[in-house]
Amino acid sequence: MRKQHGITLIGFAIVLIVVGFFAYAAMKLIPVYSEYFGVVKSMKSLQSEPSIDTMTIEEIRRKLDTIFDVQYVDETDVPLSAVTLITTNGQRSLNVSYSVDKPFIYNVDLLVHFNYTLDLSKGATY
Repeated sequence: MRKQHGITLIGFAIVLIVVGFFAYAAMKLIPVYSEYFGVVKSMKSLQSEPSIDTMTIEEIRRKLDTIFDVQYVDETDVPLSAVTLITTNGQRSLNVSYSVDKPFIYNVDLLVHFNYTLDLSKGATY
């Protein structure tokens, strides 16, 4: 008698459930990370502004608001109040720190924290 190899129907159903679970989580998280990359791209585009090192935080937020619209960044997920200006030893940095809470299954939510700092002296990011 030959020995059969392969997966049973029940085994296939279990694999399908596990793969479906992670696919559903990815469908919920991919837009959140896409929005974060839009925030980072928006902040980096400010770095090339001619007078960014003398702008006030209100002016920076106004410019970011316009750029956020182009990058499809939702103001309910990333409020402009999450953008702060940090000045230490004459160096100015722009920081954004926010959290996104996405409903997942029934009473389980996915909470994602983002924090990004950009050196406005036309230099490196950290």
